[in-house]
Amino acid sequence: MAMPGGVQLSLLIGPVPVPAPREVVDALVHVKVEDGSGETQSGFELNFELPLRSPLRTLFLLTGGGGVPLMRVVLVVTLNGSAQSIIDGVMTNVETRPGEGGVGKLVVKGKDLSALMDIIELPGIPFPAMPPSARVLLVLAKYAALGVVPMVIPSVLDIPPLPVQQIPQQRGSDYAYVKKLAGEAGYVFYLEPGPAPGTSKAYWGPEIRFGQPQPALTTGMDARNNVDQLSFDFDKERKTTPIVFFQEPVSKAPIGIPIPDITPMNPPLGLVPPLPPKVVKLDKTAHLSAPEALMAGLAYASQHSDSVFGHGRLDVAKYGRLLRSRQLVGVRGAGLPFDGLYYVKSVTHEIERGAYKQGFTLARNGLVSTFPTVPT
Repeated sequence: MAMPGGVQLSLLIGPVPVPAPREVVDALVHVKVEDGSGETQSGFELNFELPLRSPLRTLFLLTGGGGVPLMRVVLVVTLNGSAQSIIDGVMTNVETRPGEGGVGKLVVKGKDLSALMDIIELPGIPFPAMPPSARVLLVLAKYAALGVVPMVIPSVLDIPPLPVQQIPQQRGSDYAYVKKLAGEAGYVFYLEPGPAPGTSKAYWGPEIRFGQPQPALTTGMDARNNVDQLSFDFDKERKTTPIVFFQEPVSKAPIGIPIPDITPMNPPLGLVPPLPPKVVKLDKTAHLSAPEALMAGLAYASQHSDSVFGHGRLDVAKYGRLLRSRQLVGVRGAGLPFDGLYYVKSVTHEIERGAYKQGFTLARNGLVSTFPTVPT
């Protein structure tokens, strides 16, 4: 599917993804891909216009209904000679909708490959003397044949439990268990498609908010604008500082420690945070050991550190590249309180013939940029 600005969309489907037949590509009229930062699974929606008696309609219904054990869908966008996968997932649902003039609509929905991790529950699998990072690696090893490459970063408190005291056991599906371990460590877990079509990176680690930012989103500068719309929201009640409690081993007296939300992986992007931030007492940590209580506090702080949020929409042809989630991006022209660097929390791709739009959400911890200039 060709679009303005030299953008080309390629569709690969099948148990082993191969380029889709020409008839399938010609029938594709709209694509929507949601790419988040780990809170939920990424997903896609493909809209086809097909005659009511088209054999392709029957083919999609059979594959979506279980006739084929695994039907993968890979979408690759080529922009300025560079190919990037925007989704590598599996078909989960097929819908038919009435159309006009004897042409019906076929809607194919799916999720990224983490959907395969969420099918079967495997309770009771033991992990003796294995820290959380080793357990995650063992779980992800099952999906290597699908091109899933694990990237697991051990936490500072990645301590293996003593078998005489505790033997960790899996509860729920692989996806639920890996997400649970990520939440306990203050980490995120997501699958990122690429770099080659048919491969995905399974990331389990801290939310990284540093590195080379993407080209700046520009608003309020007339001819230099490269976004269609951009608005901001300052919510000072979203940012909270947790206080964890643990018992002193000898006197059993409770000790409270406030946990900051600033870490080497999550430096401040805003100069003026909400003052005073909301304080939450994590009383349930009192029965935990000091390392476990600190881990719970770090997890809570990392999930409640943002107070400034941006929402917008852009045209890829005008922006000149794809805006990617889970990376930094600059904002300029929005005024002193909101200019600066942001973390891209989510991106929604909307593609149809003649247009490629992206919706996005941004987040950071406070007002006013910590950098004197915004990288362009």
